[in-house]
Amino acid sequence: MKLDILAFGAHPDDVELGCSGTIAKEISLGKKVGIIDLTRGELGTRGSVEIRNSESAKAAEILGVSIRENLDMRDGFFVNDEAHQMKIIQMIRKYQPEIVLCNAVDDRHIDHGKGSKLVSDACFLSGLRQIKTEINGEAQEAWRPKVVYHYLQWKNLEPDFVVDMSEFIDVKMKTILAYSSQFYNPNTNEPESPISTENFLDSVKYRAQDLGRIIGAEYAEGFTVERYLAVNSLSDLL
Repeated sequence: MKLDILAFGAHPDDVELGCSGTIAKEISLGKKVGIIDLTRGELGTRGSVEIRNSESAKAAEILGVSIRENLDMRDGFFVNDEAHQMKIIQMIRKYQPEIVLCNAVDDRHIDHGKGSKLVSDACFLSGLRQIKTEINGEAQEAWRPKVVYHYLQWKNLEPDFVVDMSEFIDVKMKTILAYSSQFYNPNTNEPESPISTENFLDSVKYRAQDLGRIIGAEYAEGFTVERYLAVNSLSDLL
């Protein structure tokens, strides 16, 4: 299956927190979108792998993505080396996306920055014909996405562009709340974590509101780029 957009996250819920409003908007416009999680978040303070698996499937259903896969890399300990790059390359060649979305280039969790660079490097390498891969016993063709964009996460990095996703803020919040083991729940006995507070959950919406305010919209999501953005005319920026 060829996808228009393939979103990578170091952990289940990274994509939902960072860019699910944008993904929901693109799906509404007829785009085919998929999600690849690098790890199962097994080192998370709350919940379990089994619970996270169920939650990520529920979030994917709410969002309406075409596929969701998990590469079973080691949470906290995966590295940017050939073996890990080859796993990403297989996914890029399998789904041939025009656009790849991935973690923030710098963030509080060490896996986010690592995952960002890993996916970015693999996107380049995936276009090299001399790198041979196969899947299900069949050779894959080289494929390089046109662009790689990095969604914002914990840190307040300056976005290079923002996407108005005002009509999809409710979908975004529903996909996040699908991870009930991870986020604010006053009735749980699970230990607290930096993302389980009520303030954190509110901050996701606050950031979207603030980015929206700057562009004259209700809600928006921010992204950074790896190369200059290009437009056909100045009116494209209106």
